[in-house]
Amino acid sequence: MSQILAAIMQAIESPLFQSAFWTVVLAMATHIVSKLAAHAVGKLLHHDSNPLPTSSIIVNIVRAIIWVIGGSIILDSCFNVNTSSLVTALGVGGIAVSLGFQDTLSNLIGGLTVTLTGIVKPGDNIEVGGQTGVVQDVGWRHTTIRDALGQTIIIPNSVISTTSLSHLLPANRVVVPFAIPRAQLAEGERGAAIDELAGRIVTCARDAAAGVSPVMDGPRVFFSETTELGFKGKVVLQIEDVSKTALAADAVVRALARDLC
Repeated sequence: MSQILAAIMQAIESPLFQSAFWTVVLAMATHIVSKLAAHAVGKLLHHDSNPLPTSSIIVNIVRAIIWVIGGSIILDSCFNVNTSSLVTALGVGGIAVSLGFQDTLSNLIGGLTVTLTGIVKPGDNIEVGGQTGVVQDVGWRHTTIRDALGQTIIIPNSVISTTSLSHLLPANRVVVPFAIPRAQLAEGERGAAIDELAGRIVTCARDAAAGVSPVMDGPRVFFSETTELGFKGKVVLQIEDVSKTALAADAVVRALARDLC
């Protein structure tokens, strides 16, 4: 028994065991610090006074910096590796590595560019490269958007930073055009009749959209054109659930068709 204990003590006191033990301890400490820092940065990014977008790329950069610092401490204290010399050696070979990871680096730089300049942030409704949708997140390599059908579309950051990009109206905004025949408005009372009709359209559109999703703003009626056949306009409103915008527009169109025709 004493020989077993002596062997265990000898193994514990060996430099290899000490290095492995402190490597595990420092790695766990680095992991805990990175989790806490990522959580803190995430809360700061979601604060109302924060000017930066709430993209995961910023959190990932903070996490990577902490792991680089933790790895340097482990190499220096546990394995006696001079990290400054290692950085110099990596700098010499960095040119070859960068050529091999050219696409990855261009996506990373593109993601940082669009994030820090605020060009794209989660919640934006954008159109880029023929794809339209609401931005879900900006990551290391790509930006994730969700279209009106609920499909997830992944676009490389380099494409967003080098392609013409359009910021569209909010994805939860419902815009429905309509036309009113002149025959539907009594002669001599068209001013009052059109105001009354606008009120009917507002009530009709609100009730129809609310049956799909709660209405956050509107409806508002705008008359845009007078023709020989009648009057043209549109009703505009915003609903709460972005994924039901198309269903709300369909409900409003059906309701207006029943009420106006």
